[in-house]
Amino acid sequence: MKMHPLRPIPQAVAPPFWQVLRLEQMTREQWESLCDGCGRCCLQKFQDGKTGKVTYTWVSCYLLDVKACSCRDYGNRTTLVPDCLVLTAEQIARLRWLPRTCAYRRLSEGRDLNAWHPLVSGDPESVHRSGISVRDKAISEVHVHPEDIDYYAIGYRL
Repeated sequence: MKMHPLRPIPQAVAPPFWQVLRLEQMTREQWESLCDGCGRCCLQKFQDGKTGKVTYTWVSCYLLDVKACSCRDYGNRTTLVPDCLVLTAEQIARLRWLPRTCAYRRLSEGRDLNAWHPLVSGDPESVHRSGISVRDKAISEVHVHPEDIDYYAIGYRL
């Protein structure tokens, strides 16, 4: 009688937390891990009062480390920059200025994370290699005169 080698029994793999939990159900650690570190939300933007259209610029908040794409003082950012918004699950649907690539927006809209997202790729550099981040593109507002910010509008033509 011929013996067959034993085959391992496939183990069920639990889906990642972002596929099973709603944003409002996530722990603080899970919530924070959704940020891909692109820095796009830290860019200065203009919103047309009549149309609501948002125009991004390449000018970043002075707290954004444009090389690391992270806040230099995350814990105190809302004190140092009163306009800095602390995202909540309830707000996301109303914040149409969030980039379409933003994990919070994508999950709020029922979409999954992009393949380059560090939670999916396992690599925090994948967001930068994909070209999504503002690394090597943004300039800190400390280097731009306030009257000149509109010249840095993304897609702005002289």
